Amino acid sequence: MTRTPRNTFCGRTRREFLGQVGCGFAGLPLVALLSRDGFFANDPKSNPLHPKSPHHSPRAKACIFLFMYGGPSQVDTFDYKPKLYPLDGKTIDIQTKGRGGTKGQGRVVGPKWTFSQYGQCGKHVSTLFPHLAQHVDKLAFVHSMYAESPLHGSAMLMMNSGSLLSGSPCLGSWVNYGLGSENENLPGFVVMLDETGGPISGAKNWSSGYMPATYQGVVLRPKGAPILDLACPPGTTRPMQRRLLDTLREANEAHAAARPHDDALAARIASYELAYRMQQHAPEAVDLAREDARTRTLYGLDDERTADFGRKCLLARRLVERGVRFVQIYSGGNHNDHNWDAHGDLVYNHTRHAGATDRPIAGLLQDLAQRGLLDETIVIWGGEFGRQPTAEYAEGTGRDHDSAGFTMWLAGGGVRAGTSFGATDELGNAAVEHPLHVRNLHATVLNLMGFDPNRLSYFYAGLDRKLVGPQGAEPVWDLIA
Repeated sequence: MTRTPRNTFCGRTRREFLGQVGCGFAGLPLVALLSRDGFFANDPKSNPLHPKSPHHSPRAKACIFLFMYGGPSQVDTFDYKPKLYPLDGKTIDIQTKGRGGTKGQGRVVGPKWTFSQYGQCGKHVSTLFPHLAQHVDKLAFVHSMYAESPLHGSAMLMMNSGSLLSGSPCLGSWVNYGLGSENENLPGFVVMLDETGGPISGAKNWSSGYMPATYQGVVLRPKGAPILDLACPPGTTRPMQRRLLDTLREANEAHAAARPHDDALAARIASYELAYRMQQHAPEAVDLAREDARTRTLYGLDDERTADFGRKCLLARRLVERGVRFVQIYSGGNHNDHNWDAHGDLVYNHTRHAGATDRPIAGLLQDLAQRGLLDETIVIWGGEFGRQPTAEYAEGTGRDHDSAGFTMWLAGGGVRAGTSFGATDELGNAAVEHPLHVRNLHATVLNLMGFDPNRLSYFYAGLDRKLVGPQGAEPVWDLIA
């Protein structure tokens, strides 16, 4: 007689059985019951729907990712390289790999802005960021970031999801999967796009991948209706809509009972209810008219140049204040003239984009700090890669892509302020001191949010999947206070 293994159900392991049933709306009562009775105590990974318990006390409750799409130039912003200035226009031997392929020589483009030291930490910052420069003692600069791809699409997926290929949950999804929402009336993960449009690959950059769709990012608009089609149709009252949703839910629940493996259907049911609640609460959350004139000026809403990005930064503060876990703001749309991808006229490109973002970002840091929110909110600044010290073309000031060494910075939420970590070579071309992979950045953020990045996992297709991949990654302890 063949014995059924102790931890199997209907020919499946306990993990497979509960993972599949739990993803269907009909399985929610079972999941809740087993959670209440401590069934998951010895195997918490079996429950894909409920927030995980932090592995240690979180330093941060929320994260704001300021994504400079296109790749800002590290040597023109925060990575001071004085030896580049006298080399301007000269062709030198240098190994580079970018959009133009692998090269052994290049024409140097000297930095087009001057640098000065700021703060008690004495950090060098270029004249592109006069407002942000006043806050360097709040920041932790990473000068040795590197990524695996010098191409926008795959590099963006790597920065957002830890993978070069689409289909994996992004950082915001992992944060919400781990911590859950603090506000049931607003999405836990919000994305705000540039006024000129979204980045290359679009929604793949805020996808929940193989996780339930409830963890994906929700695109929010800073002007007009925050979410398209959120308002009730003309002539429809709230009670009428409530009765309609109740009827729809009953039909969906009956449908879900026959589709226990369809987590997308379960997520759709939940999204209807969230949308209903958001109709009442989202308009208040995005109503910037409730802010006083001093705050609006702080974010640059009084200047046409900074108003758009300023609205997004102010809205990000209002959202994390209301319990939203992860907010991602894009500077730059999917066109070279509209993002940081300076292949041609570097001065025009970076002057435009830094000028639109410098004052709002400084305002965000100051506002978070004075409200006591910076201590519990991580702020990240950076793009998918940086730019080479050499030109891509025979003429002009533009720079090619550089994924071998670039700069990002973090602030708040347990970050060690007023510090710099790692270094590129003397020309700013490649990381040479403490090279830091994107996975290590993700591991650091997860650690600050209360999780061991090598233990936070999601069971899918027979494997325990992790944001940091099967090889794992350690947080950068020098960045943590």
